[in-house]
Amino acid sequence: MNASLVAGLLVLVYAGCGKRPESGGADQPLPTATVRAQPIAAKPHQTTEDIVGTVRARLRATLEAKVAGRIEAMPVVPGQAVKAGEVVATLEVREIQARLDQAKALRDQAERDRKRFDALLSQKAVTQAEYDGMEARARVAEASVKEAETMLGYAKVLAPFDGVISRKFADVGDLAAPGRPVAELEDPKALRLETDIPEALISHVELGTRLPVRISAVPAACEGVVAEMAPAADPNSRTFRVKLDLPSASGLRLGLFGRVAVPVGETTVPRVPASALVQRGQMELVFIVTEGRAQLRLVKAGKRHGDEVELVSGVSPGEQVVVEGAADLRDGQPLTLK
Repeated sequence: MNASLVAGLLVLVYAGCGKRPESGGADQPLPTATVRAQPIAAKPHQTTEDIVGTVRARLRATLEAKVAGRIEAMPVVPGQAVKAGEVVATLEVREIQARLDQAKALRDQAERDRKRFDALLSQKAVTQAEYDGMEARARVAEASVKEAETMLGYAKVLAPFDGVISRKFADVGDLAAPGRPVAELEDPKALRLETDIPEALISHVELGTRLPVRISAVPAACEGVVAEMAPAADPNSRTFRVKLDLPSASGLRLGLFGRVAVPVGETTVPRVPASALVQRGQMELVFIVTEGRAQLRLVKAGKRHGDEVELVSGVSPGEQVVVEGAADLRDGQPLTLK
C-alpha cells in the first residue's frame, strides 16, 4: 500500500471521530438579585484605652477589738450576712469584769456614806467641806462604774453596719488586741470599680465623669461615675487610684474583674449596618454595588455600636454597600436596587 493511500485513510478516521462537545457545560449567567443599598458613612468615634480594675464595696470596714483578750466565740464565717449591731466576736476579759465588780462595791459604799453624811449634816455633826468631799468621792465611784461597764462592752466586737463578712483574720482561741484585725465587713449593695489609671491618661478623667465599664460576669455594659481620685500618683507604679460608683446590676458581685474605657481622642471611621457584614468561615466581607453588580470586598470589622459596626479596612466612605440581601449574593452578580 502506497503512502498516499495510508494518509487518506487516516484523514477519514479522524474526521469520523472528531465531533465537538455540546455547549451544555458552559457557565450559566448569574440571576439578578434585588437588594437594598446605602452609602457608607464616616462617623465620629471616641478612641478609648481599656484599664483593668476590681469590683469592691463602697462601704468597707476592718473590725478590731478595742481591748485585749482571748477570743471566746466567733459566730460568723466568710460570706455570712450580718446586721448592724450583731456580734462578730466575743472576748474573754475577766480582769475587766473584776474591775467592774470592784467599782460597784466602791459605789455602794459611797452611797451608804452619803446617806450617813446627809443625817450628820442636818445635825451639824460634820462640816460642809467634809460633806462636799464625800459627795465628790461618790461621784468618782459612779464614774468608775460607768468606765468599767464601757470597757466590758468592748469585749464584744459588733458589726457597725449591715453587710457581709468578706474575710476572717482570727478565730476562737486567738488573742485579740487593738490594732489587730479580727474580720472584714463589706456592704454588697453599693459597689464600685477600683482601678489604677496611668499618669498619661489621668488628664482625661475628672470627678463626676461617666465612663463605660465592662464586667466579665455581667453581660450588659454599664456606666461608672468617678467618685474618688487620688490626688497624687503612686511613686512606684506612676498610676492614680480611681474609684467609680457602679449601678446595681444582676450578677454584679464583690471581687469581679472589670475594665473601664478611658477616652483618649476622637477619630472618624466608616460604619455600616450590621446586616451588611457577611461572615463566611473566618472571613468577614461586604458587597459593594459597582456598575450594577455586586463586588465582593474582604473587610476587617471593628467595634459594634448598637445596630452598626465599624469597618476598619476594605472600604471607603461614600461607596454603596448592600445592607439587605447580602448573605445570598455572589461576586459579580447583577443587582436591582429597591
